[in-house]
Amino acid sequence: MLPRILLATAVVPDTKTKLQLFQSGDLFSIMIPGRGDLMNSRVHGSEKALAQLACEQLGDRPKPRLLIGGLGMGFTLAAALETLGPDAEVVVAELVPEVVDWNRTLIGAPAGHPLADPRSSVYVGDVATLIRREPRGFDAILMDVDNGPEALVRRENNWLYSAAGLRATRNALRARGVLAVWSAGPDRGFSVQLHRAGFDVREHVVRPHRAGKGPRHHVWVATSPT
Repeated sequence: MLPRILLATAVVPDTKTKLQLFQSGDLFSIMIPGRGDLMNSRVHGSEKALAQLACEQLGDRPKPRLLIGGLGMGFTLAAALETLGPDAEVVVAELVPEVVDWNRTLIGAPAGHPLADPRSSVYVGDVATLIRREPRGFDAILMDVDNGPEALVRRENNWLYSAAGLRATRNALRARGVLAVWSAGPDRGFSVQLHRAGFDVREHVVRPHRAGKGPRHHVWVATSPT
């Protein structure tokens, strides 16, 4: 069995939560002590599904501009770039600056180094800041923050899933804009919140492993009426 080597640590801003980056052979993982892995470089099917479902909903509109909340290990960004055309722009908001550095120097290879793609850019800070700052700024907003609406690492992220946060997100979307939200588990009340914020909603159950394997993750795809 290959040893597990601690490569780096970081602290989530405004919290005492520590992130640890480990390597075991060609496997990379980011974990919170006492809570296990947040993500690893082999299990990312549902993150890819988040991007693919959102991009499919966009269709072939010209020059789409997307915002992704949460860089993680870059698999959501990579899947979006793979699906979109050459005229797309994808902005990733990542709160933890070390996670951006890790993707550029240590863990970018498994996802194909998506930060090197000229269509991508990184905002180091809270995704909520960009949502508030850019009304009608995005064709799609993808949320891969924490582990979903009910599994938060950072208390301030409650706003993203609140009535006020969802109204602000809808305001940040262009006509027929798409909001896609990833979650490690179900949340019966979140679909109701999305409807109340004026979205048309579909919930998808997706697998992190190959088809039919592993736990059931959830992706909400919410569209803003014209």
